Amino acid sequence: MASSFEPKILVLATVACAYPGADAVGKAHLEYPANISVFRVPSPVLFPEDFYLRSYARGVDGIIIAACGSDCPYHNAYPKLAARIDALVKKMKTGGLEIERMRITAICTVCIKAFLKEVNEMDQRLRKIGPVNRDTAAKLWEDSRRGMCAGLNLPAIRRPEPVPVFA
Repeated sequence: MASSFEPKILVLATVACAYPGADAVGKAHLEYPANISVFRVPSPVLFPEDFYLRSYARGVDGIIIAACGSDCPYHNAYPKLAARIDALVKKMKTGGLEIERMRITAICTVCIKAFLKEVNEMDQRLRKIGPVNRDTAAKLWEDSRRGMCAGLNLPAIRRPEPVPVFA
């Protein structure tokens, strides 16, 4: 892959553990690639599989879920998250999306080296495998949306038609 490819990496960092660890990297004036966006979230278990697939369909090349692990302050959140990500990885694998684009890891409040290791490894890995196939991700996302609607006995979600602009 050409060296001009700059992967877009999303890091979901928990408020209780991983975000303070990421913040400690900045406070220590250490650097990591500029193509990484860190989002502070209460718990990644709040995000359905649809979120991850939609992110890939919209051009995110890799996602790191930096959670608290067994230290999670929310009862049973980490096992539920792990089960959700396992199911998502299986869908990615069978749907043709590289599972190397997803990583779940435990980062503590002072884990500067662990945070830097994770983001740098993801950046290097994505530079080797190249950009995400948006069409494949979009198909998986649509299948996931259909499955969610069917499971809830809802009509299929349709994309809204563009609103005409009048001169």
